[in-house]
Amino acid sequence: MTWIFSLFNGPSGFSANSKAEDVTNGIDGAGLTAIVTGASSGIGLETARVLALRGVQVVMPVRNVELGQKVKASICEKIPNAKIDVMELDLSSQASVRDFASQYISKDLPLNILILNAGIMSPPFTLSKDNIELQFATNHIGHFLLTNLLLDTMKKTSSKTQKEGRIVVVSSELQKMAYPEGIRFDKINDEKSYSAFHAYGQSKLANALHAKELSRCLKEEGVNVSVNSLHPGVIKTNLLRNQGFVASILSKIAFSLLKNIPQGAATTCYVAMHPQVKGVSDPLLMTGIVPLTACSTSWQWHTSPKSVKHPP
Repeated sequence: MTWIFSLFNGPSGFSANSKAEDVTNGIDGAGLTAIVTGASSGIGLETARVLALRGVQVVMPVRNVELGQKVKASICEKIPNAKIDVMELDLSSQASVRDFASQYISKDLPLNILILNAGIMSPPFTLSKDNIELQFATNHIGHFLLTNLLLDTMKKTSSKTQKEGRIVVVSSELQKMAYPEGIRFDKINDEKSYSAFHAYGQSKLANALHAKELSRCLKEEGVNVSVNSLHPGVIKTNLLRNQGFVASILSKIAFSLLKNIPQGAATTCYVAMHPQVKGVSDPLLMTGIVPLTACSTSWQWHTSPKSVKHPP
């Protein structure tokens, strides 16, 4: 039924039926460097592919480097001049995040675009290597730390090139389905009251609030780096792999209601590259490229660092 939404274009001139290639058509990304987390599958892979197609140098941080190299090869086979680097990163491990950031900075690479796309959805209760509930650790804390570690690089790149830096946070409208009290920092690891679905919503709410507060801070600082979070739409990807047999059957029945991957990556690519988004910072953008109000609170910005381990 995405065809219904395709009848109506948003203020951007694009619709829910628009694909990532459509929203970046005619845009020259040569000279830009982007990091795309979660680029080995789903909308992350499509985002990386389309950015490479437009001339952007793409860095793919992946847990499975062997798989990442295969993905790179598949993209380069169709886009021979693609500039893609594969680096190891496990977002659920703060040590891995620090190692990645350190290696990236040591390469003296610029950073114009940071796309925080990777995520897991509704696994059984599990603790990360840092003893944080896995969804919160992966979807929020890992990205929060990664952004902080690379922010100076983005600021320097923006200042040197006089081009706007863009941080794109892939959140979800399911942030509305977080626990009733919102983000439960005092109960993140409470297995007894754990709800896989609510915990996912909690992590996505944290994503949106992170983007909102970071945007405010950068505006106050006068830095030419925008921050936007987005809802890509409901997409047929392997993010649904933990939903069980019944949900799998229902998702197959409802396939016509879901966006395909090229459509799902459209909002991300639009926010990352389109000139219409220049100077726009902090709204939650949803599928169809229309604004959706997001709440903001500074306590999340100040509380998240408490979950981040400091290196010895």
